[in-house]
Amino acid sequence: MGALLALSRGIDRVTIALGRIAAVLVLAAALISAGNATSRYLFALSSNAWLEIQWYLFGGIIMLAAAETLRQNGHVRVDLIYSNISERKRLWIDIVGILVFLLPFSIFLAWLCWPVAWGAFQRGEMSSNSGGLIRWPVRTIIALGFTLVAVQGVSELIKRIAALRGTIRLDLSYEKPQQ
Repeated sequence: MGALLALSRGIDRVTIALGRIAAVLVLAAALISAGNATSRYLFALSSNAWLEIQWYLFGGIIMLAAAETLRQNGHVRVDLIYSNISERKRLWIDIVGILVFLLPFSIFLAWLCWPVAWGAFQRGEMSSNSGGLIRWPVRTIIALGFTLVAVQGVSELIKRIAALRGTIRLDLSYEKPQQ
């Protein structure tokens, strides 16, 4: 179990680093958006490339932050069930959810996305918009995002199993919404 927990910690470190990159992308997207709006309204200058880079950055933010959100246990839960059960049952629900839903779907979507990204790269696929950007970076970030969620899912699975075995303690506390 020690080697698996070490693997989990390594995955978590990568996920945290990519989450920080996503946070920087938020700032970059805001600055580009403000600059684009300013140039358009003050100087009547605009480019589809500026709009598309914003879309790319938004995609990068979502796809890179998804794994970090999973690591932080920040995804949406079914409150009616999760808030009224023991920690052990929460662990089991998480394990089943990871094995039955998260891993199969994220692996399947990554499997579908990587060939599309590679094909866009090989073809030099460009946006159909005048002045648009190349497409392979955004297609790659989508594939990477699903891959990262799957890998982080493995890390979460390791931690849940270790917690069930009593090897580690996870904080799965759940605060009930204020009424």
